[in-house]
Amino acid sequence: MHNLAELIDEAAVFLRDRVRRTPLEFSPGLSQMLGVPVWLKLESMQLTGSFKIRGALFRVSKLTEEEKRLGVVTCSAGNHGKAVAYAAREPGIHATICVPKSVDRAKYEAMVALGADVQVSEFEGYDDTEEWARGIAADRRLTFLSPFDDYAVMAANGGTTAMECVEDAPSARDFVVPVGGGGLSAGFAWYVKNTAKSLKKTVRIIGSQHVLSPALQMSLDAGHAITKLPAVETMAGGVEGGIGALAFGVLGPLIDRVALVSEDEILDGVRWMLEHHQYLIEPTSAVTVAACLTGKIGKLDEPTVVVISGRNVSVDAVKKILCRY
Repeated sequence: MHNLAELIDEAAVFLRDRVRRTPLEFSPGLSQMLGVPVWLKLESMQLTGSFKIRGALFRVSKLTEEEKRLGVVTCSAGNHGKAVAYAAREPGIHATICVPKSVDRAKYEAMVALGADVQVSEFEGYDDTEEWARGIAADRRLTFLSPFDDYAVMAANGGTTAMECVEDAPSARDFVVPVGGGGLSAGFAWYVKNTAKSLKKTVRIIGSQHVLSPALQMSLDAGHAITKLPAVETMAGGVEGGIGALAFGVLGPLIDRVALVSEDEILDGVRWMLEHHQYLIEPTSAVTVAACLTGKIGKLDEPTVVVISGRNVSVDAVKKILCRY
Protein backbone atom coordinates (compact mmCIF):
# COMPACT_ATOMS: atom_id res chain seq x y z
CA MET A 1 0.00 0.00 0.00
CA HIS A 2 1.21 3.50 -0.77
CA ASN A 3 1.94 5.72 2.22
CA LEU A 4 -1.47 7.34 2.64
CA ALA A 5 -0.23 9.65 5.39
CA GLU A 6 2.31 11.22 3.04
CA LEU A 7 -0.15 11.31 0.14
CA ILE A 8 -2.85 13.02 2.22
CA ASP A 9 -0.41 15.65 3.47
CA GLU A 10 0.86 16.21 -0.07
CA ALA A 11 -2.69 16.47 -1.43
CA ALA A 12 -3.72 18.94 1.29
CA VAL A 13 -0.83 21.27 0.38
CA PHE A 14 -1.43 20.91 -3.37
CA LEU A 15 -5.17 21.57 -3.14
CA ARG A 16 -5.05 24.43 -0.63
CA ASP A 17 -5.49 27.21 -3.17
CA ARG A 18 -7.12 25.09 -5.87
CA VAL A 19 -10.35 23.91 -4.22
CA ARG A 20 -12.81 25.33 -1.70
CA ARG A 21 -12.63 24.53 1.98
CA THR A 22 -16.29 23.65 2.13
CA PRO A 23 -18.49 24.61 5.09
CA LEU A 24 -19.36 22.43 8.04
CA GLU A 25 -22.93 23.44 8.85
CA PHE A 26 -24.85 22.54 12.01
CA SER A 27 -28.12 20.69 11.34
CA PRO A 28 -30.77 21.48 13.98
CA GLY A 29 -33.20 18.97 12.44
CA LEU A 30 -30.85 16.00 12.40
CA SER A 31 -29.44 16.93 15.81
CA GLN A 32 -32.90 16.88 17.36
CA MET A 33 -33.82 13.67 15.55
CA LEU A 34 -30.65 11.76 16.44
CA GLY A 35 -30.12 13.19 19.92
CA VAL A 36 -26.53 14.34 19.31
CA PRO A 37 -24.97 17.40 17.65
CA VAL A 38 -24.85 16.80 13.88
CA TRP A 39 -22.93 18.79 11.29
CA LEU A 40 -23.16 18.54 7.51
CA LYS A 41 -19.90 18.59 5.53
CA LEU A 42 -21.13 20.38 2.42
CA GLU A 43 -18.94 19.05 -0.38
CA SER A 44 -22.00 19.82 -2.49
CA MET A 45 -20.67 23.39 -2.44
CA GLN A 46 -17.30 22.32 -3.84
CA LEU A 47 -15.98 23.41 -7.25
CA THR A 48 -17.62 21.36 -10.04
CA GLY A 49 -20.37 20.49 -7.56
CA SER A 50 -18.77 17.56 -5.73
CA PHE A 51 -15.75 16.32 -3.76
CA LYS A 52 -14.44 14.65 -6.93
CA ILE A 53 -12.48 17.74 -7.96
CA ARG A 54 -10.04 17.05 -5.13
CA GLY A 55 -9.00 13.66 -6.48
CA ALA A 56 -9.09 14.70 -10.13
CA LEU A 57 -6.80 17.70 -9.70
CA PHE A 58 -4.33 15.80 -7.53
CA ARG A 59 -4.22 12.71 -9.75
CA VAL A 60 -3.85 14.74 -12.95
CA SER A 61 -0.93 16.61 -11.33
CA LYS A 62 0.88 13.28 -11.05
CA LEU A 63 0.72 12.44 -14.77
CA THR A 64 4.02 12.34 -16.60
CA GLU A 65 4.63 14.77 -19.45
CA GLU A 66 4.21 11.88 -21.91
CA GLU A 67 0.90 10.85 -20.32
CA LYS A 68 -0.32 14.44 -20.51
CA ARG A 69 0.70 14.69 -24.16
CA LEU A 70 -1.12 11.49 -25.15
CA GLY A 71 -4.25 12.17 -23.09
CA VAL A 72 -6.28 10.18 -20.57
CA VAL A 73 -9.37 7.98 -20.42
CA THR A 74 -11.71 7.70 -17.47
CA CYS A 75 -15.12 6.34 -16.58
CA SER A 76 -17.71 8.14 -14.51
CA ALA A 77 -21.32 8.25 -13.41
CA GLY A 78 -20.86 12.00 -13.83
CA ASN A 79 -19.08 13.85 -11.02
CA HIS A 80 -15.61 12.36 -11.51
CA GLY A 81 -15.91 12.96 -15.25
CA LYS A 82 -16.84 16.58 -14.70
CA ALA A 83 -13.90 16.96 -12.32
CA VAL A 84 -11.43 15.35 -14.76
CA ALA A 85 -12.73 17.58 -17.55
CA TYR A 86 -12.10 20.61 -15.32
CA ALA A 87 -8.64 19.40 -14.25
CA ALA A 88 -7.59 18.58 -17.82
CA ARG A 89 -8.77 21.80 -19.44
CA GLU A 90 -6.11 24.25 -18.23
CA PRO A 91 -3.07 22.06 -19.03
CA GLY A 92 -4.66 21.15 -22.36
CA ILE A 93 -4.88 17.41 -21.75
CA HIS A 94 -7.24 15.48 -24.02
CA ALA A 95 -9.72 13.71 -21.75
CA THR A 96 -12.00 10.94 -22.99
CA ILE A 97 -14.77 10.32 -20.48
CA CYS A 98 -16.92 7.21 -20.77
CA VAL A 99 -20.33 7.40 -19.10
CA PRO A 100 -23.28 4.98 -18.74
CA LYS A 101 -26.25 5.70 -20.95
CA SER A 102 -28.21 6.43 -17.76
CA VAL A 103 -25.94 9.42 -16.95
CA ASP A 104 -27.70 12.48 -15.52
CA ARG A 105 -28.20 15.05 -18.29
CA ALA A 106 -26.79 17.94 -16.25
CA LYS A 107 -23.57 16.03 -15.63
CA TYR A 108 -23.25 15.05 -19.29
CA GLU A 109 -23.72 18.62 -20.50
CA ALA A 110 -21.25 19.96 -17.94
CA MET A 111 -18.53 17.58 -19.15
CA VAL A 112 -19.12 18.56 -22.76
CA ALA A 113 -19.08 22.26 -21.85
CA LEU A 114 -15.67 21.81 -20.21
CA GLY A 115 -14.27 20.47 -23.50
CA ALA A 116 -14.10 16.74 -22.74
CA ASP A 117 -14.65 14.01 -25.31
CA VAL A 118 -17.67 12.33 -23.70
CA GLN A 119 -18.47 8.82 -24.92
CA VAL A 120 -21.84 7.35 -23.90
CA SER A 121 -21.76 3.58 -23.53
CA GLU A 122 -24.52 1.14 -24.44
CA PHE A 123 -24.66 0.05 -20.79
CA GLU A 124 -26.98 1.24 -18.02
CA GLY A 125 -24.53 0.61 -15.18
CA TYR A 126 -21.11 1.86 -14.16
CA ASP A 127 -19.24 -1.46 -13.99
CA ASP A 128 -19.86 -2.52 -17.60
CA THR A 129 -19.06 1.00 -18.76
CA GLU A 130 -15.74 0.96 -16.91
CA GLU A 131 -14.77 -2.32 -18.54
CA TRP A 132 -15.50 -0.72 -21.92
CA ALA A 133 -13.51 2.40 -20.97
CA ARG A 134 -10.51 0.37 -19.85
CA GLY A 135 -10.61 -1.41 -23.22
CA ILE A 136 -10.46 1.95 -25.02
CA ALA A 137 -7.51 3.03 -22.85
CA ALA A 138 -5.64 -0.22 -23.57
CA ASP A 139 -6.33 -0.06 -27.32
CA ARG A 140 -5.08 3.53 -27.53
CA ARG A 141 -2.27 2.99 -24.99
CA LEU A 142 -3.57 5.81 -22.84
CA THR A 143 -3.59 6.24 -19.07
CA PHE A 144 -6.82 5.20 -17.37
CA LEU A 145 -7.77 7.37 -14.41
CA SER A 146 -9.85 5.43 -11.89
CA PRO A 147 -12.51 7.48 -10.09
CA PHE A 148 -11.82 5.61 -6.84
CA ASP A 149 -9.36 2.72 -6.98
CA ASP A 150 -6.21 4.80 -6.78
CA TYR A 151 -4.31 5.80 -3.64
CA ALA A 152 -3.79 9.39 -4.81
CA VAL A 153 -7.54 9.70 -5.41
CA MET A 154 -8.34 8.21 -1.99
CA ALA A 155 -5.89 10.59 -0.33
CA ALA A 156 -7.27 13.69 -2.02
CA ASN A 157 -10.98 12.86 -2.12
CA GLY A 158 -11.33 11.25 1.28
CA GLY A 159 -8.23 12.22 3.20
CA THR A 160 -8.36 15.97 2.67
CA THR A 161 -12.14 16.09 3.23
CA ALA A 162 -11.67 14.20 6.51
CA MET A 163 -8.82 16.51 7.54
CA GLU A 164 -11.14 19.51 7.25
CA CYS A 165 -13.90 17.73 9.21
CA VAL A 166 -11.53 16.81 12.06
CA GLU A 167 -10.16 20.36 12.21
CA ASP A 168 -13.57 22.07 12.03
CA ALA A 169 -15.48 19.67 14.32
CA PRO A 170 -12.90 18.40 16.83
CA SER A 171 -15.62 16.99 19.09
CA ALA A 172 -17.03 14.70 16.36
CA ARG A 173 -16.69 10.97 16.97
CA ASP A 174 -19.12 9.47 14.42
CA PHE A 175 -18.78 10.07 10.67
CA VAL A 176 -21.43 9.10 8.10
CA VAL A 177 -20.08 8.74 4.56
CA PRO A 178 -21.50 7.63 1.22
CA VAL A 179 -19.89 4.52 -0.28
CA GLY A 180 -19.76 3.80 -4.00
CA GLY A 181 -16.43 2.68 -5.40
CA GLY A 182 -14.76 3.63 -2.14
CA GLY A 183 -12.50 6.52 -3.15
CA LEU A 184 -14.03 8.99 -0.68
CA SER A 185 -14.86 6.60 2.14
CA ALA A 186 -11.52 4.76 2.16
CA GLY A 187 -9.35 7.87 2.37
CA PHE A 188 -11.78 9.47 4.83
CA ALA A 189 -11.85 6.46 7.15
CA TRP A 190 -8.08 6.06 7.03
CA TYR A 191 -7.45 9.67 8.04
CA VAL A 192 -10.09 9.82 10.78
CA LYS A 193 -9.14 6.48 12.34
CA ASN A 194 -5.40 7.18 12.32
CA THR A 195 -5.83 10.71 13.66
CA ALA A 196 -8.10 9.41 16.43
CA LYS A 197 -5.60 6.67 17.28
CA SER A 198 -2.81 9.21 17.65
CA LEU A 199 -5.05 11.29 19.96
CA LYS A 200 -6.26 8.18 21.85
CA LYS A 201 -9.88 8.77 20.82
CA THR A 202 -12.52 6.30 19.69
CA VAL A 203 -14.34 7.14 16.45
CA ARG A 204 -16.76 5.27 14.19
CA ILE A 205 -17.21 5.27 10.43
CA ILE A 206 -20.70 4.52 9.14
CA GLY A 207 -21.00 3.80 5.42
CA SER A 208 -24.22 4.46 3.50
CA GLN A 209 -25.16 2.48 0.39
CA HIS A 210 -28.07 1.73 -1.90
CA VAL A 211 -29.77 -1.45 -0.74
CA LEU A 212 -29.89 -2.77 -4.32
CA SER A 213 -26.15 -2.24 -4.87
CA PRO A 214 -24.51 -2.97 -1.48
CA ALA A 215 -20.97 -3.68 -2.65
CA LEU A 216 -19.33 -2.78 0.67
CA GLN A 217 -21.63 -4.97 2.76
CA MET A 218 -21.30 -7.84 0.27
CA SER A 219 -17.51 -7.47 0.32
CA LEU A 220 -17.44 -7.54 4.12
CA ASP A 221 -19.59 -10.67 4.08
CA ALA A 222 -17.45 -12.33 1.42
CA GLY A 223 -14.10 -11.30 2.89
CA HIS A 224 -12.91 -9.80 -0.39
CA ALA A 225 -13.82 -6.92 -2.70
CA ILE A 226 -16.91 -7.38 -4.85
CA THR A 227 -15.72 -5.26 -7.74
CA LYS A 228 -18.61 -5.79 -10.15
CA LEU A 229 -22.38 -5.90 -9.65
CA PRO A 230 -25.32 -6.01 -12.04
CA ALA A 231 -26.69 -2.59 -12.98
CA VAL A 232 -29.70 -1.35 -11.03
CA GLU A 233 -32.14 1.38 -11.97
CA THR A 234 -31.48 4.32 -9.67
CA MET A 235 -31.17 8.10 -9.67
CA ALA A 236 -28.19 7.68 -7.33
CA GLY A 237 -25.71 6.55 -9.97
CA GLY A 238 -22.65 7.41 -7.88
CA VAL A 239 -23.36 4.61 -5.40
CA GLU A 240 -24.26 1.98 -8.01
CA GLY A 241 -21.82 -0.80 -8.85
CA GLY A 242 -18.91 -2.62 -7.23
CA ILE A 243 -16.24 -1.37 -4.85
CA GLY A 244 -12.59 -0.95 -5.80
CA ALA A 245 -10.18 -3.70 -4.69
CA LEU A 246 -7.59 -1.22 -3.42
CA ALA A 247 -10.27 0.92 -1.78
CA PHE A 248 -11.80 -2.06 0.01
CA GLY A 249 -8.36 -3.08 1.23
CA VAL A 250 -8.18 0.27 3.04
CA LEU A 251 -11.83 0.65 4.04
CA GLY A 252 -12.77 -2.91 4.97
CA PRO A 253 -10.85 -3.09 8.28
CA LEU A 254 -11.96 0.43 9.28
CA ILE A 255 -15.72 0.48 8.66
CA ASP A 256 -17.91 0.11 11.75
CA ARG A 257 -21.42 -0.03 10.31
CA VAL A 258 -23.13 -0.12 6.94
CA ALA A 259 -26.55 1.48 6.43
CA LEU A 260 -28.51 0.26 3.41
CA VAL A 261 -31.22 2.61 2.10
CA SER A 262 -33.84 2.30 -0.62
CA GLU A 263 -34.48 4.48 -3.66
CA ASP A 264 -37.56 6.09 -2.04
CA GLU A 265 -35.60 6.78 1.16
CA ILE A 266 -32.81 8.41 -0.88
CA LEU A 267 -35.28 10.69 -2.66
CA ASP A 268 -36.85 11.54 0.71
CA GLY A 269 -33.35 12.63 1.73
CA VAL A 270 -33.11 15.00 -1.25
CA ARG A 271 -36.46 16.56 -0.35
CA TRP A 272 -35.58 16.78 3.36
CA MET A 273 -32.41 18.74 2.59
CA LEU A 274 -34.35 21.13 0.38
CA GLU A 275 -37.03 21.64 3.01
CA HIS A 276 -34.81 21.89 6.10
CA HIS A 277 -31.57 23.38 4.78
CA GLN A 278 -32.67 24.89 1.45
CA TYR A 279 -29.90 23.03 -0.36
CA LEU A 280 -30.55 21.09 -3.54
CA ILE A 281 -28.35 18.00 -3.49
CA GLU A 282 -28.13 15.07 -5.88
CA PRO A 283 -29.61 11.66 -4.98
CA THR A 284 -26.18 10.04 -4.64
CA SER A 285 -25.26 12.41 -1.84
CA ALA A 286 -28.61 11.90 -0.11
CA VAL A 287 -27.74 8.32 0.91
CA THR A 288 -26.15 9.66 4.10
CA VAL A 289 -29.18 11.83 4.88
CA ALA A 290 -31.47 8.86 4.22
CA ALA A 291 -29.44 6.71 6.60
CA CYS A 292 -29.98 9.33 9.32
CA LEU A 293 -33.68 9.93 8.63
CA THR A 294 -34.51 6.22 8.68
CA GLY A 295 -32.44 5.47 11.77
CA LYS A 296 -30.47 2.88 9.82
CA ILE A 297 -27.20 4.34 11.05
CA GLY A 298 -28.06 2.91 14.46
CA LYS A 299 -27.90 4.62 17.84
CA LEU A 300 -25.52 7.56 18.08
CA ASP A 301 -23.97 8.68 21.36
CA GLU A 302 -21.41 11.20 20.14
CA PRO A 303 -21.27 14.36 17.96
CA THR A 304 -21.55 13.38 14.31
CA VAL A 305 -20.48 14.62 10.87
CA VAL A 306 -22.58 13.67 7.84
CA VAL A 307 -20.86 14.05 4.46
CA ILE A 308 -22.98 15.61 1.68
CA SER A 309 -21.00 14.70 -1.41
CA GLY A 310 -22.51 16.58 -4.37
CA ARG A 311 -25.18 18.75 -5.93
CA ASN A 312 -25.10 17.89 -9.65
CA VAL A 313 -28.63 17.02 -10.70
CA SER A 314 -30.65 17.95 -13.79
CA VAL A 315 -33.88 19.94 -13.83
CA ASP A 316 -35.72 16.90 -15.21
CA ALA A 317 -34.47 14.77 -12.32
CA VAL A 318 -35.51 17.42 -9.80
CA LYS A 319 -38.99 17.51 -11.31
CA LYS A 320 -39.29 13.74 -10.94
CA ILE A 321 -38.09 13.86 -7.34
CA LEU A 322 -40.44 16.66 -6.32
CA CYS A 323 -43.41 15.18 -8.16
CA ARG A 324 -43.05 12.00 -6.09
CA TYR A 325 -43.51 14.02 -2.90
